[in-house]
Amino acid sequence: MSDRNVHKAGFTSAGIKRDSLASKMMSQEARASGGGVLSGGPTATLQEKGATGSTHSSGFTSSGISAGSKAAEMMSREAKSHGGEIPRGSTTATCQSI
Repeated sequence: MSDRNVHKAGFTSAGIKRDSLASKMMSQEARASGGGVLSGGPTATLQEKGATGSTHSSGFTSSGISAGSKAAEMMSREAKSHGGEIPRGSTTATCQSI
């Protein structure tokens, strides 16, 4: 996951860009959770990365998730809470795809 891709998706230091992939994700996530965006969810996580420009060291790479990284910890926690799998649309899956 590169800073460029996160910003291109609409997650920026100024907030979520209107009419972007980010705004669509935020809308879908809010509808699915009853009106709000969950802390630690895909939208919040990507917006934090976009606002701080810190994606380069998180462990999401074009070759997969780096062992021992923050991304690997996130993936492990998520897999444990979902019976050993990473669900489609989850925080880890979304961050890795971007």
